[in-house]
Amino acid sequence: MSDADILDSRHAWARLAISLLIATIGNVGMWAIIVIMPAVQAEFGIDRADASLPYTLTMVGFALGNLLIGRVVDRFGVAAALGAAAVLIGASTGLAALSPSVLVLTVLQFVIGFGTAACFGPLIADISLWFLERRGIAVAIAASGNYLSGAIWPVILAGVLAEQGWRAVYMVLAAVTVTLVVPLVLLL
Repeated sequence: MSDADILDSRHAWARLAISLLIATIGNVGMWAIIVIMPAVQAEFGIDRADASLPYTLTMVGFALGNLLIGRVVDRFGVAAALGAAAVLIGASTGLAALSPSVLVLTVLQFVIGFGTAACFGPLIADISLWFLERRGIAVAIAASGNYLSGAIWPVILAGVLAEQGWRAVYMVLAAVTVTLVVPLVLLL
């Protein structure tokens, strides 16, 4: 089978579906902080500006991650980068659930944002290599995983947040990220 036979093939579409699932799960770190922000503000007794610092550092980590993880993808491949990022996100989210202060949470959100970046830019760049005729739609579908994550996860997490608090939300996300993304990465 030549490279031309792989482009726009069933295998490419299957890879796109897996990439969409990875993006939808892996980008939750970017959106979860928004969902828990009022609970964090209340627990630590801080104002809204201080409560938004973790989100700000999440986005800084996301920006740096897209740049630096791209280099890792170039050197080791997208599967290695995604697997490492899933473990990083899971560990950081689990540690964030144990945060004794908003400062610790902010630093860990930076790391979560950094890891989340692997599930956006590098994943989109990878999927673009598998399509020729339908590259535009494939890239759009892969990119939409970020937005699907923002639409789906807050609804899923609302019940856990209401019943058990933001720390339980983060423990659930730590477990879900590792247990779902790592096996999906192996399919790539």
